[in-house]
Amino acid sequence: MTVEVSDIKRYIKDGLNFIENKDYHCAKNVVNQAFEIAQKTNNISGISICLNLNAFLNYSIDGSDNFSTMEDGAFMAEKSQNITALLISELVRGNVNFAENNKEIALIHYNNALKLSAKEDEYSLADLINTRIKQLQNGMDYSLPTQTDPLVSLVKISRSITALTDIDELLKVIAEETRNAMQADRCTVFLWDKDSNELWSKVALGVENKEIRFPADKGLAGYVVQTGETLNITDAYSDSRFNPEVDKNTGYRTKTILCMPIMNNNHEIIGAFQVLNKIDGIFTKNDEDLLIAIGGSASIALENAQLFDQQLQMYREQKLLFESFIDTLATSVDARDKITAGHSTRVKLYSSLIADELGLSPKDKNLLEKAATLHDIGKIGIRDSVLQKEGKLTDEEYKHIQEHVRITHNILNRLYMSPDFRIITEMASSHHEKYDGSGYYRHLKGEEITLGGRILAVADVFDAITSKRHYRDKMPIKNVLGIISDGAGSHFDPNLVDTFLKTPLDKVTNVLLSDTQHQILPEDKQILETHNLYDIKNYTCSEQLSEEEQKTLDLFNKYYLNQFGGNDEA
Repeated sequence: MTVEVSDIKRYIKDGLNFIENKDYHCAKNVVNQAFEIAQKTNNISGISICLNLNAFLNYSIDGSDNFSTMEDGAFMAEKSQNITALLISELVRGNVNFAENNKEIALIHYNNALKLSAKEDEYSLADLINTRIKQLQNGMDYSLPTQTDPLVSLVKISRSITALTDIDELLKVIAEETRNAMQADRCTVFLWDKDSNELWSKVALGVENKEIRFPADKGLAGYVVQTGETLNITDAYSDSRFNPEVDKNTGYRTKTILCMPIMNNNHEIIGAFQVLNKIDGIFTKNDEDLLIAIGGSASIALENAQLFDQQLQMYREQKLLFESFIDTLATSVDARDKITAGHSTRVKLYSSLIADELGLSPKDKNLLEKAATLHDIGKIGIRDSVLQKEGKLTDEEYKHIQEHVRITHNILNRLYMSPDFRIITEMASSHHEKYDGSGYYRHLKGEEITLGGRILAVADVFDAITSKRHYRDKMPIKNVLGIISDGAGSHFDPNLVDTFLKTPLDKVTNVLLSDTQHQILPEDKQILETHNLYDIKNYTCSEQLSEEEQKTLDLFNKYYLNQFGGNDEA
């Protein structure tokens, strides 16, 4: 390395240190010295770095708009393809955009800089970039310092953990922020599981992420949990309470330890901090005070997260119970008539395809699927002689079977559901309503019928006429698509017919095969996924097909009619 290049790097490093301390005038002096040398020696990367830093310094000192200088610096960084020059260009852009409150743009530049720092980081900027990213993500101002300051660290930690409810993520964030605040090498946050009398954590920074769990009377963390004492150990290997086998197994070398109980507002111990290896020296009384303050915020967040986790677990159990109940109700209908078994499941799958094509939210799709599962539950109240009759129904029998919709409504209306789930009853009991108002049982019309009810109407009819019944086999696909198309505007919402007929054939075929042992061959899927039901409708109505069109029609019919040969995969 020449003397000139060495000088440039030394001045730039000094300039970055001054910037970090917000001493912008001193930073400008040393950056200008670097700039003079870089110009004299035609050092492109050095010129680029100095241009970027000067643009940032002028902006920081008096708000000067030196963005053209910054653009020149970025251009020269690209020209040099020097990683450090590119990194500082991205960092400067991130800082200016952060200061201008253009947070999304700033985050893009900081992330770019972070990726570059992974390749080369001669000025040790990765920690600075990470701190800026955290400040951005936690809603902090750019004016806050990035170097360790107890008050700033405490504010950062409090802001970071306030909105977190996931216990694993919370443990990780508290540990990481505490490590940074304490200027330590590692930090682990343990929680005390009193039921099993164990200490556990999902995070041990510096080693692989995994759950750590051990008896609550073991180790230093166990000692502070049991005694309530704080341990500030200046030489781990000279303290009899330290177990050197841990270092022996991991290859780590523990020097200093600060271990402290975490207490809640009732002064009950709920866990422990274990902070290892102060970077510069030993842990001080100020470090202990800071850790106590951190523990005050952390304990509230941890208890709230545990409470939220318990509530979430209860909700999951209730949801599982509700879904099991729904499936049991649907299965009870299937048990009454084996030939229509699986109908509700397929209606759910077809409805789900339409929901996906419409782009419904996961929540709305979930409600629709539950309504589809339950739409025929009212058939529990239909006589077996009618439900299982082989042949055409009499007028009286037809009126009787129509009652299943009213019975569905009455059954579901008696179930306790949250307000959000009440729509399930409406959707399930509307699947025989028609768009023109001639359906049953309430003769609703158009958008008086819920969207879910209109979707179920299409899915229900399509499955009914593409499935075997007591009195007939499944209809030819030409007739099926004719009924669906002709019903647009009268029986069905025309927009939903259009949506359904645009569904790719591979997805429709998957539903057709859902209660068989067959599945689509990979080479067939490539063909089916590029065509839809509109294509099949057109092919069945055409008198002359191309070779490709005929091949697609034959392929779909093979799956539709279950015409599998011995070589087809099951």
